[in-house]
Amino acid sequence: MDPVLIIVVIAFTGPILGSVIGVLRRPSFIYVCCMLCFAAGVMLAISFLELIPESLALSSTRVSVLGLITGGVVMYALDRLLPHIHPNLCRQEQGCNLERTAVYLIIGIFLHNFPEGMAIASGGVANIETSIIIALAIAIHNIPEGICTSASYFHACGRRLKAFLLSGSTAVPILIGYWVGRLMFHQISPSLIGFAVAATAGLMIYITVDELIPNSCAGENHATLFSLMAGVILVVLLQAF
Repeated sequence: MDPVLIIVVIAFTGPILGSVIGVLRRPSFIYVCCMLCFAAGVMLAISFLELIPESLALSSTRVSVLGLITGGVVMYALDRLLPHIHPNLCRQEQGCNLERTAVYLIIGIFLHNFPEGMAIASGGVANIETSIIIALAIAIHNIPEGICTSASYFHACGRRLKAFLLSGSTAVPILIGYWVGRLMFHQISPSLIGFAVAATAGLMIYITVDELIPNSCAGENHATLFSLMAGVILVVLLQAF
């Protein structure tokens, strides 16, 4: 199968699978936490073992540091300006308008997912396998988001299909970001590519430290620690092939 097609399928899988689960049956809280921590391990390993070394090889230390800072600042700005999902948002608070909240979260996730698509494309600078691993990590990260958004909207409006379609549509900006990234990385200099790759690492480190690890620790279970280690080990093993 064409590797690009594999990446597209993986990128679509996270939001779609999460949206399906959300309108059918919610998984246990600790299971969601383990998924988040596994994705965190993969993202950290990819950032430090693949993306940062590749950025240094393509550009310079100064450019790489600037890229890391830029990626982190961009994600910080998005988190400040837009709503983002957390596992505890799957639970309705008394007196809140759950349908409005769900729609607001869907819009926020829709906009968040564009840079995640570009992150997948940047992995191709190193090799296609890195893009596939990043796509897998982001897909796993997006499953809980799909669960929370589709479940929230479904419980608010009672329309299963509409809840699934609205939540599943958040996969679209991932694909748009991926194709924009693929086109962009063929048009710019190696130094700028190094900057973009470092920015991708900064983006993924921010997501991991700000969102994935804190939310996975909410489960207060050692399974989350081993899930993170499993994510790191997966990337190390894949590097050997």
